[in-house]
Amino acid sequence: MANLFEETQINGMVLANRFVRSATWEGMAGDDGSATPRLIDYMVALARGGIGLIISGHAYVHRDGQAGPRQLGVYSDDLVPGLTAMADAVHENNGKTVLQLAHAGFFANARLTGHPPLAVSNIEGIAKSPRKELTAEEIGQIVRAFAEGAERAKKAGFDGVQIHSAHGYLLSQFLSPAFNRRTDDYGGSIENRARALMDVLRAVRGAVGPDYPVLVKLNGRDFIDNGLDLEDSLQVGRMLAKGGIDAIELSGGFLTSAKLSPSRTGIHSEEKEAYFRQEAKAFREQTGVPLILVGGNRSFQMAERIVAEGTADYISLCRPLIREPGLINRWKSGNLAKSACISDNQCFGPARAGEGIYCVTEKKEKSS
Repeated sequence: MANLFEETQINGMVLANRFVRSATWEGMAGDDGSATPRLIDYMVALARGGIGLIISGHAYVHRDGQAGPRQLGVYSDDLVPGLTAMADAVHENNGKTVLQLAHAGFFANARLTGHPPLAVSNIEGIAKSPRKELTAEEIGQIVRAFAEGAERAKKAGFDGVQIHSAHGYLLSQFLSPAFNRRTDDYGGSIENRARALMDVLRAVRGAVGPDYPVLVKLNGRDFIDNGLDLEDSLQVGRMLAKGGIDAIELSGGFLTSAKLSPSRTGIHSEEKEAYFRQEAKAFREQTGVPLILVGGNRSFQMAERIVAEGTADYISLCRPLIREPGLINRWKSGNLAKSACISDNQCFGPARAGEGIYCVTEKKEKSS
């Protein structure tokens, strides 16, 4: 049996257990992307709840890369004091935290940024509003923005950074043939489509040094027509491993892939849990770097099996911790009942409405 509560390390970052809070958009930052007292309190609740590693909500590295309202930002030195307060609060409650660095690219919110979204390729038939195709020079500027964001995260005291290259955000768009139709050095073969991501990894590593944890979130598959497939994703995984990535969090699906990806609702049995575990097995065999598996993890028993079988090294959770921030402490205490999350996916509605994320079902239950 696997010991999910053993101490481990990722490039010197000591983690108390094998549970990770996956990056979750909380919708609690300031309008300028600043870390608010409410967002900091939310992080404190997670740290007190016993999770081994907290990955922040996606923090946009450039103003043009903002995806949604009240999203955390890391695009300016002015945001460092709030980020410092956030990292300090987690550490004061015996937690570890990594800042996720992101750029929304094609899916940036023009109403919030004031500019047409920046696209890897200006593809007709997908966009309902104008997009601007990135020049090579602009790609270089975004690469530098990721590196500067990583520097700010380190200065603020975060224990590491995670590069967001999943779910259809900018670096994921470069990897996906459906969104990348370029004919220059950033398009065509998977080696070319991975060039922007590898440029970011090198720039981030150059900014933070060799002894600072740098993680990546990556799709095993896009689950869209002509999207990134497992074979190409494994090639990217091998390139990242060779490039010195410290851990890969494996996910899947695209912002436009609701019909083709595994359902994030109705996870009522162990068979429906951990729906990217087949991709994870392939990654473990071929990359050799620590693997974090997200996607439908609900029960301690399945988490234990995944680690015991060697499918993944860490178990990543999102929605269960919205419902129950203290889930890991409950499991550690011996109460191994599965997560109270019923996978109805209503939790992001309040965030979209500007109220911040919370479990709608739990609130209804308490008021009835």
